[in-house]
Amino acid sequence: MPARYHLRFQIHPSADTRADAEALAKFCASASVDEVVLLLNAEELYGGHSHGADEDAWFETATQARAVLLDAGIEVSLNPWVTVGHADRGRRDALGFAPMVSPTGETATAQASFACPRWRRWVAGHYGRFAELGFRVLWIEDDFRYQNHAPLHWGGGFEPLMLERLAELIGEQPTREQLVAAVTAPGPPHPWRAQLQQVWRAAQLEVARLLADTVAERSGGRSQLGLMSSWLDTTSIEGRDWPALFEALAVDGRVSHRPHFAPYTDAPGRELSFSVWTLELQRALRPASVGCEPEIENWPHTSWSKSDTQTWSELVAAQLAGSDALLLNVHPMHAKRADRFPQVGEVLLRSRPALDWIAQRQSRDLVTEGVYVPFEQDAAAHVHARSPDLAALAAGPGPAADFLLRFGVPITARPAPVAVLFGQLARAVRESELRELLAGGLLLDGTAASVLVERGFGALVGLARAPLVDREQRTADGPYAAEQVVHSDDPGALGMLLSLNVQPALARLEPVPAARLWTRVVTARGEHWGAGRFGFVNELGGRVAVLAATAVDELPGNDDSQRLVHAMVRFLEGLDPRLPLVSGGPYLIPQLSLVDGVRRLAVANGSADPASVRVDLPYAPARPRATLLAPLAQPRPVPPAVADARLSVRRELPHRGWLVLDWE
Repeated sequence: MPARYHLRFQIHPSADTRADAEALAKFCASASVDEVVLLLNAEELYGGHSHGADEDAWFETATQARAVLLDAGIEVSLNPWVTVGHADRGRRDALGFAPMVSPTGETATAQASFACPRWRRWVAGHYGRFAELGFRVLWIEDDFRYQNHAPLHWGGGFEPLMLERLAELIGEQPTREQLVAAVTAPGPPHPWRAQLQQVWRAAQLEVARLLADTVAERSGGRSQLGLMSSWLDTTSIEGRDWPALFEALAVDGRVSHRPHFAPYTDAPGRELSFSVWTLELQRALRPASVGCEPEIENWPHTSWSKSDTQTWSELVAAQLAGSDALLLNVHPMHAKRADRFPQVGEVLLRSRPALDWIAQRQSRDLVTEGVYVPFEQDAAAHVHARSPDLAALAAGPGPAADFLLRFGVPITARPAPVAVLFGQLARAVRESELRELLAGGLLLDGTAASVLVERGFGALVGLARAPLVDREQRTADGPYAAEQVVHSDDPGALGMLLSLNVQPALARLEPVPAARLWTRVVTARGEHWGAGRFGFVNELGGRVAVLAATAVDELPGNDDSQRLVHAMVRFLEGLDPRLPLVSGGPYLIPQLSLVDGVRRLAVANGSADPASVRVDLPYAPARPRATLLAPLAQPRPVPPAVADARLSVRRELPHRGWLVLDWE
């Protein structure tokens, strides 16, 4: 089955609606687009929540455009641009909605509270009216959230109506100031934090069920809902329950997901690691029955915002993730006439050979392999706050996943023999699961190691203490400066220094004598400060590897760093090594899957320089094959070479290109 293009496009209310729709249909036919997602009242054309004559005009526009597109054989969905509202930007509410209120007491002028009854009637009526037209999907934008509602600091959720709901739940009525102080207080979380999240979650689920019921009734079951989503760690602050939300949005068991997974503008190629892990982790949070149509976005919506090469590489990442369709934002939002941008069609046609090649080989039910990156969706409820800012409660899998992917180590959201746990996410993992992780292979950063010692797992980690020391904190031997390599398979690496100069804090590690020490932390004068990285085999037979660093994203990368990470992974695998480890250049980002008995490793080049990919395997691969997917080019087979369980390709991989390796 070929890849599916779903194009998001805004038709303007005007006398030219039919002609604009006919031009759009012609463009879709020329660019092999399967479906159009009509944008409604979006961005430059958005003057506030639609009502009256304004809504009538949009309804007539959508009706005409849908008819033209369906007559041309193109499926049609609808994307109303707002639910509660994205941002004020000088707009004023005209419908009497209870406004959003921020943690600091700022009041929105054009964004509604999830608890507002008047807004709930409007949003149900708005979606219900358009559902009568029978669109395949009615999308819910990612303003369906509490955080990120400019110009409010952090977002909303602190409205009087919401605080009344909280008071009813807890039996007392704190002020907004008291509530914010409690939920962001240092140390163990105050009970109000989880209770506030419960209130927010309940309000959001009520609206989701209302929309699903309304769309089911007024579309006669023809339409379903779809949800756009944003970052996992920020939705954790809100207390979002992902499976419950998808269940609430389902219409006759049908619901779609449009995950955000890529930057909106040009970005360094290493950002592809974010795309790979975001798609993988979100796939694990939604039921298998939920359709997935990742959003390939740019902002502002012009070809000047994001290069064709970057767009292509993100399309490939989404297709490799087993997506059902690719939702494209590739025209200017205010374009009006699609035929004025023939270059967009050229990009889509030149992208299709690689995407079709992948789609014919990659199932949506693919099984991913790699280092297990666990994520608890309620992580923010367990974080020990260090700031009065709600944003500081974020705890997600990103730092761990980026760290491994950018050093050439594949990751998965499925439980696997080796796992990684960084940061305060370690507070959210249940005790029973922690013991399972510690009985396998577990990679920890300094913060996670300190948390596990605090939770009573020090003996299984190989540490009696692991205090966190801030960079500015005075110690007798001075501030830390670098890691010095003391153990390596490469004799030339011994004594090499890896900078720790900008780490905001380190865990001061003094492992037990039985530990294997890879590096030690030294001061600027070369004095010993503590262990930098070590491995330990515990009484459960599990293997633990610990880094003193607490901000792994700020560790500078180099070949020595990569060799250390690979050695730590091999140590954690123990006597049963399985994982392919990628090297040959900076930021070679892997995605590993098992498809119909074939192991498939796709490697993206996140560096601006070409690279020659090398894959270290713990076994000799059977009948390996390699295919080069260069940006906007036809897939090309290339000859792989195998020597001493190392698989390599001599053909250079260009910037943002993908190399796909298969073996049995």
